[in-house]
Amino acid sequence: MINIIPFQTLGSANHGWLHAHHHFSFARYYDPERVGFPPLLVWNDDLIKPGKGFDMHPHQDMEIITYIRKGAITHKDNMGNEGRTIAGDVQVMSAGTGVYHSEYNKETEETLLFQIWIQTAVPSVKPRWETKAFPKQSSNQLIPLVSGREIHRDEDVLSIYQDAAIHTGVIETGHSFQLNIEPDRHVYMVPATGSISVNGETAQARDGIHIKNIESIEITASESSEIVLADLPRLSP
Repeated sequence: MINIIPFQTLGSANHGWLHAHHHFSFARYYDPERVGFPPLLVWNDDLIKPGKGFDMHPHQDMEIITYIRKGAITHKDNMGNEGRTIAGDVQVMSAGTGVYHSEYNKETEETLLFQIWIQTAVPSVKPRWETKAFPKQSSNQLIPLVSGREIHRDEDVLSIYQDAAIHTGVIETGHSFQLNIEPDRHVYMVPATGSISVNGETAQARDGIHIKNIESIEITASESSEIVLADLPRLSP
């Protein structure tokens, strides 16, 4: 099954400094038909105005992944961490037993990012935060940036406490990428830019695409596309 969720149908909230689009129910937006695909619970498409951001607030027992698409975000937390993550790079916060943090756009331009929340498989761990600058990925392949999967144990990725992984890559116009999906796993992906087809079904920039019960997909770019993909275990209800 390939289910395409058009960007225009996403929940949204405009707070002036923050214009957010929610792939799944979040905060004041609730749709019983869109409550995430566990362990993936949140995928927010956020635009943050210059000099604005999220003040200190708490989280617990959640893997929170932030992928920067444009601009940069500056993180600060009550563990003493502070750091800046720029476009194309990613930060991970395992909230564990509890953490307070802020996320601010201290740039002179708007920041665009995906905020992704994944249920932890290991509750009550010591909280942690990491950011990593990755080499700008070569075209026409997807590479893991974040993973808790055994198959990525020896790779240079940021870790999470869940059998899941976040991949990104750029597929150039007219090129294709083949992805095999292991049994009992599913995929949620978003083209941040461009336009793609997945096994012949078209998706535009910022659309959500949920894929399950399919062994293999072919992603073809009709326009150069930056893709962010979550590889997920299928959890029992």
